[in-house]
Amino acid sequence: MGDRVAEVGLFLRVLDLGSISAAARSLDISVVVASQRLKRLERELGVRLLHRTTRRLHPTPEGILLAEKGRALIEELDSLTEGLRSAAGEVSGTLRVTAPATFGRQHVSPLLPQFLAAHPKLRLSIDLTDQVVDLVSAGYDLAIRFGGLVDSSLVARKLATNRRILCASPGYLRVHGAPQTPAELANHACILLSGARGRRDVWCLRDRQGKETVVHVSGRIESNYNEVIRDAVLAGLGIALHSMWHVYDDLLAGRMQRVLPEYEVPASEIYAVKPGRGQVPPRVRAFEDFLIKHFGHEPSWDRVDGA
Repeated sequence: MGDRVAEVGLFLRVLDLGSISAAARSLDISVVVASQRLKRLERELGVRLLHRTTRRLHPTPEGILLAEKGRALIEELDSLTEGLRSAAGEVSGTLRVTAPATFGRQHVSPLLPQFLAAHPKLRLSIDLTDQVVDLVSAGYDLAIRFGGLVDSSLVARKLATNRRILCASPGYLRVHGAPQTPAELANHACILLSGARGRRDVWCLRDRQGKETVVHVSGRIESNYNEVIRDAVLAGLGIALHSMWHVYDDLLAGRMQRVLPEYEVPASEIYAVKPGRGQVPPRVRAFEDFLIKHFGHEPSWDRVDGA
């Protein structure tokens, strides 16, 4: 049983690192031994797990299935043994996290030194990407995500509210004037977020009485990347719908101004999301608690006067 677990672990390491030689080096074994163990695993299972080409290895459909199921089983075993070793609350092992690129760089990355200092036996691997990945098959412990859950097999804890506003540069507003009603947005240059779900050119605003207005907007610039939209706003190219966490420092510095401040844009939530299987490893619980403590009930980005 122990040899089989080790062989599955070797197979997963090969997939993660892209080659048998890299996996062998990481486990401090020879390439010959690693190859023999993989062949033995394929022989015992009666299936081929890897397509071997001159350039790289690719998992077969059976290999993909083993990776999905085997990673979960090994992580359960790791979680169990880690829990036994961590009876006194010790946080150790490798924490694998994925987060949206801009939010991760701006708000998660600066916190990591403090978290690692509090847990000296912990290793951290963080992947910043705007792609929504499968946590189980990719081997992530936790993801930071915006909006509601689509996959019911995941478990989420709220970290903060993703409050959004309309904003523009002072230069743009001096030249074009500030819209006084949501309907006037249709006559302004608007900078649009685009993505897998298409161009987001329909904006919904709510007045203080709760009445909603839907406006179709347009402009010359659209992007799937928040930094491009922010740069365009700062350059005076139009009005954009932005998350407070992204532009609060620009508002404080006067580089941006809020547009239609008496109207609210429906907010979403920011979650810590993890696979909903079995026991939560101490490293995952510790990181969730750490993020909730630092973002808090009212995150720092929501404490901007006039916003």
